[in-house]
This record gives sequence, structure tokens and C-alpha cells, in this order.
Amino acid sequence: MYERLAVIDVAGRTIDSLAAQVGGLQALLANKQARGAFGEVQLHDLVTAILPAAVCAFQVTLTNGMRADCLIRLPAPPGPIVIDAKFPLESYRAMQAAGDEAVRSRAARGFAQDVLRHVRDIAARYIVRGETADSALMFLPSEAIYAELHANFAAVVEEAFRLKVWIVSPTTLWATLHTLSAVLRDVRLREQASVIQDELRALAGDLGRLGQRVGNLQRHFAQAHDDIREVGISCDKAMMRASRIDLSSLQTGQQTAQAPAATDGVGGE
Repeated sequence: MYERLAVIDVAGRTIDSLAAQVGGLQALLANKQARGAFGEVQLHDLVTAILPAAVCAFQVTLTNGMRADCLIRLPAPPGPIVIDAKFPLESYRAMQAAGDEAVRSRAARGFAQDVLRHVRDIAARYIVRGETADSALMFLPSEAIYAELHANFAAVVEEAFRLKVWIVSPTTLWATLHTLSAVLRDVRLREQASVIQDELRALAGDLGRLGQRVGNLQRHFAQAHDDIREVGISCDKAMMRASRIDLSSLQTGQQTAQAPAATDGVGGE
């Protein structure tokens, strides 16, 4: 019995702790500024866990003066895309707390109007021609609100789609971010492929110039070979001509020509 009482006591303390945590969470979500910070923290954790830090920026001021909760710097197209982390929780809570169908119907209309207003604000503030992508993301840090929108507020979702404001929950944002990560990897691969292609084109140019210079060198060698061959031919001819000259006969002929001249001189005396 004592053991059972001890277990019940531990369970009671656990329930009290959980109740305090739930109460703290409700207090957090009841404060609009704190709720916005909660959504931004959740958004920050999701984005930084999936995307490289170089492409993520938080609390960025655009050229129109609007501050974006998160900016993902994607290459064009599509270009940088904004994620907004604010959401209209008050009207959703009023709708959930409605005691009868009439009150719930009025709360549902208010909820739809609030979400539509927020969607239009996102489209007007965070889709900037020439600066951002032609779309933006509206982050709802609640799967319940996301499911409620898509289940019972099709007109709101369709209007968001028309304005190119994509509504995402933690789960769908996780999938979207992984898709963006794959896009970034593909872009980096294409950039590297482009660099390799440029280097190959440059290498082909270098090889072409090398071939031209080798051809020029071959022609120079061929010309030098022909010149050396012609010099050898001239040398051979000169040596043959020199070999036909009989120096001894040339010397005897000179002596014979001188002898008559000497005899004529003696007879005169």
C-alpha cells in the first residue's frame, strides 16, 4: 500500500509540474509580443538546423523599411524569400473557446478575416519587386492552426495561394527548407560545373597555342635541316673541285714557261 501511495504521490507531483508548464505556455501565447518571440525562436531553430548560415538572415530590414523575421538568400530565380513568423492566435483561441455554434461561427469569420489581413500584409510588405522573390512564407508555429485552416477555411488558403503567400507549419516548413537546401546544393554544383567548363575551355586554348608553337618549331627545324644539307652540298662541291686541281702539273708548267725566256737571253750575247 505504501508503495502505491508513493507512486500516486510522484504522479501527482508530475501532473502539477505539467500543469505549471502548460500554464506558462498559455501565458506565453496570451502575450502577443512573447508569442511573436516564441514563433521567431521556433523559426530560427528550424532554419538554422537545415540551411547553411551563409544563406540565412534574421530581423532583416528591406529597402521599403519593413523588417522581415527571416530572409533566405536564394539565387535568382526565385531570389531571396521572406518567412514571417507572426500569426493571429487571439481569434483562433476565441473560435476554439466558443460555447455554441453561433458564437463559433462569428469567431470563425473573425479568424478568417484576421488571417486574410495578415496574408495581405505579408504580400504587401515582403514581396518587393527587384529585391525579393515573388512569393513569401507565412509560418504558423502550430500544426493545429495549420490543419484548421486547410480543413475549414479553403477560401483563405486559396487567397493566400493567389497572393503567393505560402502558409507553412513546422512540419511543412521542415520539408520546404529541405527542398531549398537541395536547390542550393544544385546551384553550387552548377557553379562548380561552370568553373570546370571554363577551365577546360582555357586548357583547350592553351593546348591549341602549344600545337601552333610546336608546328612553328618543327618548321624551323626543317628549315635548319635544309640549310645544313645545302651547306654540306656546297662543301662537297668545293672539295671535289679542289681535288681536280693538279698542283704538281701547275708547278711544272710554270717552270717550262720560264726556261725559254732564259735561253733567249744567252743567245743574244
